Amino acid sequence: MGEQDVSDSLDDRKLQTFMRALLADVSALESMLDSDVFESGIRRIGAEQEMFIVDRAGRPSCKSVPILKRLEGGPYTTELAQFNLEANMSPYVFGGTCLAQMEAEIRRAVQLARDAAESEHAQIALCGILPTMKLEYLGLDSMTPNPRYLSLNNQMMALRNGKLNFRIKGLDELDASHDNVMLESCNTSFQVHFQVAAAEFADLYNLAQAITAPVLAPAVNSVVLLGRRLWHETRVALFQQSVDARSDSHQARGLRPRVSFGDGWVERSVLEIFREDIARFRVVLASEVDEDPAKVLARGEMPQLSALRLHNGTVYRWNRPCYGVQDNVAHLRIENRVLPAGPTVVDEMANATFFFGLMSALSEEYGDISKVMTFDHAKDNFFQAARYGLRAQFTWLGGKEHTAASLILDHLLPLARQGLSSQDIDSGDIDRYIGIIEERVRSNRTGAQWALDSLASMGSSGTPDQRFRSLVLSTIEQQASNQPIHEWELARLNEQASWRQSYLQVGNFMTTDLFTVHPEDVVDLAASLMDWRHIRHVPVENKDGDLVGLVSHRAMLRLVGRGVANGGNESRNVSVADIMKRDPVTVSPDTPTLVAIETMRAHKVGCLPVVENKKLVGIITERDLVHVAANLLEKHLRESSAGE
Repeated sequence: MGEQDVSDSLDDRKLQTFMRALLADVSALESMLDSDVFESGIRRIGAEQEMFIVDRAGRPSCKSVPILKRLEGGPYTTELAQFNLEANMSPYVFGGTCLAQMEAEIRRAVQLARDAAESEHAQIALCGILPTMKLEYLGLDSMTPNPRYLSLNNQMMALRNGKLNFRIKGLDELDASHDNVMLESCNTSFQVHFQVAAAEFADLYNLAQAITAPVLAPAVNSVVLLGRRLWHETRVALFQQSVDARSDSHQARGLRPRVSFGDGWVERSVLEIFREDIARFRVVLASEVDEDPAKVLARGEMPQLSALRLHNGTVYRWNRPCYGVQDNVAHLRIENRVLPAGPTVVDEMANATFFFGLMSALSEEYGDISKVMTFDHAKDNFFQAARYGLRAQFTWLGGKEHTAASLILDHLLPLARQGLSSQDIDSGDIDRYIGIIEERVRSNRTGAQWALDSLASMGSSGTPDQRFRSLVLSTIEQQASNQPIHEWELARLNEQASWRQSYLQVGNFMTTDLFTVHPEDVVDLAASLMDWRHIRHVPVENKDGDLVGLVSHRAMLRLVGRGVANGGNESRNVSVADIMKRDPVTVSPDTPTLVAIETMRAHKVGCLPVVENKKLVGIITERDLVHVAANLLEKHLRESSAGE
């Protein structure tokens, strides 16, 4: 998102002007390809490091603006949210010690960001999705104050009639909706760039598509989103849905979303991709374009093609073609956008090295990959890797089936070594980075698996909020050593660090595993739920999931009492709607716990349903508060005893 001078509204005139500029850029690009003016005979690599800013408790912290002021003059820039940062690395000629040099630069950039964050009472975390992220952090007040971001949000939401729906199913299931594009900011990545010549673009782009799945499988690091354990690389599903501007009718007829893997192999040149994206996707950002690319070419100079680059930045292919100009020399790059941030810089470099090695080896080994592999297999492999990581099953060349682990260990790692050696990469660096991938696969310890195993080892200890914060705080602590993920200790429940933070708001400890009834249900069902689950309150919701009432054990006792007095079964033909309390007192997930306690006292109730956007999301009871009080008292007494 490099362009900042964008229009905050798109009327017909602005759209038409920008579209003319966009088409002029495409025409100029075609002339440049025909004239063979692109740089060739040299390979360069690059990277972009995205990161989260979190507070001392491990939760998102909107400190990017003051942190960037402290980092002024460095390679840093903003991202969509104020709890994100990005650092753009230098390009390196692919050869020699370029990989070690890139790692050193990234480590310096991350450390400088850590130092600046520390000055703002914050921390830096490298992970694909932050486990402590909640919807309350994803309002427009968290958006970076930049016209481009707000304009993008307004255009996307206008295309979706103001609402985005999300549904992702993994070990748990997430079904939610949101009124802006800020869920996109839940994702942070480690994007790598690979420069290619124009003549080889089609073959190498197709190769990048084919190898993305096996490169992603050992790199997955984004398994928890909004408190749910979903895909091993949930970024893939989330990103596709968070900027999905298709209307219902467009989805019904199969129009591809703006985030996609693509629909087929590239046949001839990069021009095919740019033309397809202009044909398929409406302009959502526009800027004033002063350049006439045809006149620039006539002067013997290389045009910036700023309209094309701006539109390309709003279409999110997992392997994105990029155009650039440096010192009046035009070049093409393939940007691989699928790799997540973290777990450590050395892990990221190992992932990148695997990608670079395969790009170098398989072009020589197989030539035109489209001749030996179907696109559907490449695409299916990609989603298998995102869902299951190293447990994925791949259909590889010639239709042969492999597990992700066997394909990587038996076939692809040796080829990656070969490809790196062919580019004269330092042999010690090859052993180091490829060795990390090998050990990660053999131990089945990806970032995602580490998170799942850590949560499993914590069991039901503490609150969910406490477990997720422990995951983030352990990540930050172990990242500082730059030891690869397969050498990490599992995260443990962090009872010493800010345990009070786990009880400050209702959403930190509310019960979310709820048993509910509908108004038309027989009251016997509510009574049975109370008996079976040992609960004293049953929320009542309608078919849309809106809270409409609450059945309490007191209401049940009154019903039974009337039945005894009348000498019969009073509950016969009685529905939930007949005895429920309508419009019960409620709180939201971000309600302070003290306010919830005061609300219970003021209204003399023993239960508070927790509601967000009219939807029931949890419940707290007097018993929950007694449990909280007991925990806090015990910890306070232990701390007091230890201090004596």
